[in-house]
This record gives sequence, structure tokens and C-alpha cells, in this order.
Amino acid sequence: MAGERDWRTATPPTLADFENMAAAAWERIEPQFRDVCGDLVIRIEDFALDEVLDELGIDSPFDLMGLYQGLSLDKKSVLDAPREPDMVFLYRRAILDYWTESGEPLGDIIAHVLVHEIGHHFGFSDDDMEDIEQQVAH
Repeated sequence: MAGERDWRTATPPTLADFENMAAAAWERIEPQFRDVCGDLVIRIEDFALDEVLDELGIDSPFDLMGLYQGLSLDKKSVLDAPREPDMVFLYRRAILDYWTESGEPLGDIIAHVLVHEIGHHFGFSDDDMEDIEQQVAH
């Protein structure tokens, strides 16, 4: 069949590929949402650390696709000492596992996880996050 992918030689997206997809999703988010996040760092890892999984009570690393690490806006103060920037971790292997089962476009899944990790941390409602995701969709 013409145009069909040769799966014998296909490789999964790398950490760098994920980083590019997450950066592209980030750039499509409206500036006022990005501004709330400040100097947010997006990190791509294959899996969450065992310590993180244990702390969250998650048995399988495939069950955690993303995580926000940082202080929520309601806990930040101008008097706080400087600290590490807030981060969103996207877990490549868990996202790829979900992708193979869902049939959804990979870029949409990455955008969804990114928006939801940020949104839940800042207290956005599911409706707010859905509106933001619509902006990010391809």
C-alpha cells in the first residue's frame, strides 16, 4: 500500500522528540495562561522516579504520565527565598503506552497532560483546562 508506514524500521519518539512536541504545545497556549506559570520548566523523563511513585501510592510507572512539582500560587510569597523553578514532568514511556492503546494523536496527548498538570496545580477547573486544550489542539 502506498504511503503505509514500514513498522519494521519504525522507532518510538525520543526524549528530544517529546521535548519538541511539548515546546510546540506550550507555544500554542495563550500568553495569559503561560504568564501565570512564570519560569516553568518542562522536563521529559522515561518514567517517574521510584520515590515519586511510592510517595503518590502508584504501583506501576506506566500509571503516571505527568507531574507538576512546585509551589502553588496561593503558597508563594514575595518574601520567599529564591528556589528552583516550578517544573512539569512528562513521562515518555507512560505516555507512549497510553498512546498505543488510545489511538489519539501523540501531540494531543502530550498537550493534554501538560495543560492538566499545570491546570490542576493552579486550581483551574476541568472546563477551564478543556478550553485551554482547545487552543493547543492541532
